[in-house]
This record gives sequence, structure tokens and C-alpha cells, in this order.
Amino acid sequence: MKNIPISAMIGLFFTSVYFIMAVFAPWLAPYGMAEIVGDVWEPSSSEFLLGTDSIGRDLLSRMIYGGRTTIFIATAATILSFTLGSILGFFAAVSGGWVDQAISRFVDLIMSIPSLIFALVVLSVMPTTVPILIILMGLLDSTRVYRLARAVAVDITVMDYVEAARLRGEKIGWIIFRETLPNALSPLIAEMGLRFIFAVLFVSTLSFLGLGVQPPQADWGGIVKENKEGINYGIQAALYPAYAIATLCISINLVADWILNRTTSLKGGRG
Repeated sequence: MKNIPISAMIGLFFTSVYFIMAVFAPWLAPYGMAEIVGDVWEPSSSEFLLGTDSIGRDLLSRMIYGGRTTIFIATAATILSFTLGSILGFFAAVSGGWVDQAISRFVDLIMSIPSLIFALVVLSVMPTTVPILIILMGLLDSTRVYRLARAVAVDITVMDYVEAARLRGEKIGWIIFRETLPNALSPLIAEMGLRFIFAVLFVSTLSFLGLGVQPPQADWGGIVKENKEGINYGIQAALYPAYAIATLCISINLVADWILNRTTSLKGGRG
């Protein structure tokens, strides 16, 4: 613990708190996710620590369940985007030639369309379910991961140990997973933290616009949407999820920066 900077410890603390609350939401939430337990926008009290929302549901319970939904969707989408984007990026870099050009130009085409507009068009004609959100976000984000993975892999594939593996007759899978991936971990780990942050912001934006997580399910962007009118009357209900999104994103960024500093030695290659 002595070697962990204070910023990273703060990030680890808040990140751990949010993820623990997400995992144990049914046991930590004092009320059900959609249970109406009081009047509209009741102030904070011993019974309702954060007050109630726009239809009388306990806001703390909604926040806990909403965090579970937001973190689950963002985590699943990030894993999908990195699995797909990294493998495709490494494959394109190792293969080269027309394979690299075909995949890269297709990715450029997808990236030329703003992600939010692309998502809004797709979700307007498809059912808005959690699996659809995860797949859509994962596919859109995989294009960014692809660009980074390919750029890193292009530099690695010209190294002597990769050429030696080719001369030994190693298959493309060996070169990708045993030669390229271990030496590309450092920038990918840092990018994973950023992509998780963007996933949290993206799903929250979609929910705020009404095309993300659908009621009665809770997520932080949806809670802001449900309670935004209360701001006109001095009600803080819409600000709590905004604070949660901000602190989670900052915490993940602090942890990602620390991990990047710890893993920079991987950039030197295997030797």
C-alpha cells in the first residue's frame, strides 16, 4: 500500500464502493427498486436518507439499483468492445495487405457516423433492452479500441521476436496472443478505463433521452430524467445520480492512470 499514490487510493476506494453496492444491491437497498413508499419528492429524513423521487419511490434504493444497472451495462459493453476491437486490430496488423485495408476502411466508415446519432437511429427501430444496449455500445466502442490496438500492434509486429516467430512457422493466433498482446497491455489497460467511462456516460445519455434503460428499471441517467423537473423547485433528486456519475468516472480515471504507470515496463517488449 505504501507504493500506491493518494490519488489512486481515492480512486480505488470510490470504485470499490460503487462496485460493491452494485453487486450487493438487493441486500443494501432499504426498499424495492420500483416500490412506492412515500409522497412525491419528500426531503431527506431518517426513513428516506436521500428523500423520495418524482412518484414517491425511495431515492437511495433507486440510486443503488440504478448504479447496478449502469455499472453492469458499462462493464459488459467495455468487455465486448475490447474483446472484439483488440482481436480485430491485432489480426489486421499481423495480416497486413488487403485484409488490413478492408477492415480499417470499414472501421473508418463506422467511425464517420457520430456514435450518439447512430445509436439513436438503431434504438428507434429496435426494442430497447439491456442486451441490445450492451451489444450496440460494445460494437460502436470497438471501433475506437480497434484503432488503438492496430496502431500499437503495427509497431510490435516489426520487432525481431515477432519475425522469429514467423520464421518458426507459428500460426497467426500464436503471434496475436503470445507475441503481440503481452506487449500491448499497457496502452490497452489505460484505454479500457477511458472506454468504461465513456460507456457510463453513453448509457446515461441514452437513458436521459428516453432510449436507454426503460422504466421501471433504474439507472443513473434515467433517474436524472425522472427528477429533472424538481430542480425548478429546489429539489436535489436529479443531482445525486449526476454526482455519482462524476465520482465514478473520476475514480476510474485515477485508477487507470495508476495502472498505466505501473505497467509501462511492458512497453519495452519481451526481449
